[in-house]
Amino acid sequence: MTELTATQREKLIADLRTVVADAEELLKLTAGELGEGTVGLRDRLQLRMSQARDGLLSLQATTVDSARSAGHAADDYVHNHPWRSAGIGMGIGMLLGLLVGQRR
Repeated sequence: MTELTATQREKLIADLRTVVADAEELLKLTAGELGEGTVGLRDRLQLRMSQARDGLLSLQATTVDSARSAGHAADDYVHNHPWRSAGIGMGIGMLLGLLVGQRR
């Protein structure tokens, strides 16, 4: 399985939060309307929602840790290679300037 990009992870986290919130709201709204046969189903759904919430928190923590690690790695590289970093930044700036200049 391929690794998720940061944008994909953020979207997945947002989508999962929405699903969990909607399911919790549905459980609250239907709490008094359930018959005896569906009480077990409601309990299982609550258990699954709890597990999904825990998984979401774990995924969020992993994403934050990955972003923090990437930031530290970039910071270390820039501090260890300041001239190379400045050259790379200047090259990217020139490339973007050329691209923007050609569009106008």
